[in-house]
Amino acid sequence: MTYSFPVRPRRLRVTKSIRSLVQENRLHPSDFVLPIFISDEEKQVEVPSMPGVVRWPVDQLSDQIKSYTDMGIRAFALFPKICAGSKNPHGSEILNPESLVYRAAKSVKKAHSESVLIADLALDPYTTHGQDGIVLENGYVSNDETVEVLAKASLLCAEAGFDWVAPSDMMDGRVGIIRKTLEQNSYHNVGIISYSAKFASAYYGPFRSAIDSSHGGKPIDKSSYQLNPANFEEAKRELCLDYQEGADMLMIKPAEPFLDVIKYANTNFDIPIAAYQVSGEYSRIMAADQLGWLDWKSCAIESLLGIKRAGARVIFSYFADKLAPIL
Repeated sequence: MTYSFPVRPRRLRVTKSIRSLVQENRLHPSDFVLPIFISDEEKQVEVPSMPGVVRWPVDQLSDQIKSYTDMGIRAFALFPKICAGSKNPHGSEILNPESLVYRAAKSVKKAHSESVLIADLALDPYTTHGQDGIVLENGYVSNDETVEVLAKASLLCAEAGFDWVAPSDMMDGRVGIIRKTLEQNSYHNVGIISYSAKFASAYYGPFRSAIDSSHGGKPIDKSSYQLNPANFEEAKRELCLDYQEGADMLMIKPAEPFLDVIKYANTNFDIPIAAYQVSGEYSRIMAADQLGWLDWKSCAIESLLGIKRAGARVIFSYFADKLAPIL
């Protein structure tokens, strides 16, 4: 029997060409920021918990950036693996102008001046304890002392050629202090991508392994400064504060578990919204693929489309270089 239905939504899904014609959201290489791990190691080293992701030696980085830009990727976030001998409880290596990340930025900018470089502004790669700030004797992470160090580091980032600084520490008031510091030193065009709603997530483990900030593999409790995953109203407040303090872009991290926060941010703020598809999101998909349970490519695209659909204009993703050639 054939019915006469006035509305048949499946007409828009009959063929591949029709489905493509009416597709509402698309991914493009220019949507992505590719996170890149760097080190002073002599050769590239794969991160065991992140299949297909490596740490790049500084002397190979510029050539690798060229291959990424040829794919259409234009923006890169650098994350350093600092050697153990350069770490201390105060993370003072972040204030060394010749530290790994500053040398890397200068090298890349010299070879690829049009590439967008983003600096991760946090102390956890540099501290022996793995916290994102200076720890007091009572174990509390000092807010204002940490902010002071981050502001000084923002100048080194600007001097090294970074286009954006991305404070990922979740200390109170740091966006305003960093913006003021940059302005006072005539770095008016250095932008701030603020990790405004960064949650105390279980998904960060592979990243901490990649930069060797896992404190010997022991759990690191960052819940005194990162957001409680159960709290939406608190995330809204943090987004508003960073917007008022002068952030040029607001970041939500992790991405997929917090699509509601991405949606809220996109609806309520008139600046670009970024989202970070973090290491754990990447690794769970790749692990399931290796077990034969899921297809990584299809799952990655579906996840990234969901993040974009929620309202993220910029997506940090370890899949960027793997998907760019087919998008």
